[in-house]
Amino acid sequence: MNTPIAEIFSQGEEVISGQVADTNAAWLSQQLAQMGFSISRHTAVGDKLQDLADLLDEISLRADLCICTGGLGPTVDDLTAEAVARAFKSPLQLDLIALEQIESYFTKRNRMMADSNRKQAYFPKGSVRLDNAVGSAPGFAIRNKRCWFIFLPGVPSEMRHIFNELVKHQLNNQFVLQRSKLIAIKSIGIGESDLQQKLNDYSLPSTAELGFRATADEVQTKLLFDASTPESEINVCVEQVAKMIGDSVYAIDDLNRSSSDLISVINQLMQDNNYTLSILETISQGLIAAKCIGCDWLQASSYSQSMELASEAESVANALRQRYGSDIVLVQLKKQMDHKEESIDLSNTLLTPSGMFQETVRVTGTISRKQNQAAIKALDLLRRYLQNRCANKKVTIYK
Repeated sequence: MNTPIAEIFSQGEEVISGQVADTNAAWLSQQLAQMGFSISRHTAVGDKLQDLADLLDEISLRADLCICTGGLGPTVDDLTAEAVARAFKSPLQLDLIALEQIESYFTKRNRMMADSNRKQAYFPKGSVRLDNAVGSAPGFAIRNKRCWFIFLPGVPSEMRHIFNELVKHQLNNQFVLQRSKLIAIKSIGIGESDLQQKLNDYSLPSTAELGFRATADEVQTKLLFDASTPESEINVCVEQVAKMIGDSVYAIDDLNRSSSDLISVINQLMQDNNYTLSILETISQGLIAAKCIGCDWLQASSYSQSMELASEAESVANALRQRYGSDIVLVQLKKQMDHKEESIDLSNTLLTPSGMFQETVRVTGTISRKQNQAAIKALDLLRRYLQNRCANKKVTIYK
């Protein structure tokens, strides 16, 4: 069975000029991919009628589904309905129910509806109205050639509401869909190239695709499995890939259902063990505590600009434990004062019920990047200790 091909089409000068980030396209792609569509393209076009019409005609020949956002407002630069009418040779017609809904939207808010808002009640002939319960711009759907087109408002809250309440159900009825499975193996402290090197000798199943996504805090190794892949085969593959990556892995997420970040993982482990934590920060300048905000197990956090040496970490950690009575103490000491240095070496020390563990890490880049790296690497030391302990592994001193 062929997977239906979907495209995302965004309309508006503010999108192509970069004034507005196209979060709609990213969100819609995630939703459609999870449903079982194959996303082939994202396209954005400004407020030019013929350009819009030409693209709509092109898409109708190559895609099974196209979801379009934007251009449904009441002003002269909102051209979507007119472009559809031109491209599909479907003249605009007044939808009296849509007009009533738009008028009611303004009446409920004690506002006078401008005459220009009547424009939003005109749809191309043969289209299906998509009611907007949270805004003034209804959407509509229409088929042309091989493609089923869905037109939604550009306002993200309105777009998501109509998609979730109306569109998703229609798509499930319109298409035969088989959901692929996307697994993200999340790691810290290892780059994309090193991850690729570790996995070079591994043969993926023929039904799986490998990819990577890097952010400021982590790298995700993505495994996309065809819907026909047996669950047992998926589990074996994920387990083997995670094992090859090693101790850098902090979470494995099925992105169709769940998503974890470093703090949520640490939070669960701290709660499971009924541990408390106190922190001394230097380069991270309070960011570790900020990332842990709302976590009951964080007893105390302090920030120091002094130049304690790594050799003093044990006495500093013991002093904090004696003062606060915390089960775990995390001490971050810097070896250089000058933030303008291209790179700075830090000593992270973890005083735990199992003993003391230390590692030296290097942070680079701008001041804000150094601050974030310092916080993430200190927290990851805590994460590795907790996960190793919970897995009944021998806790090692990280180098």
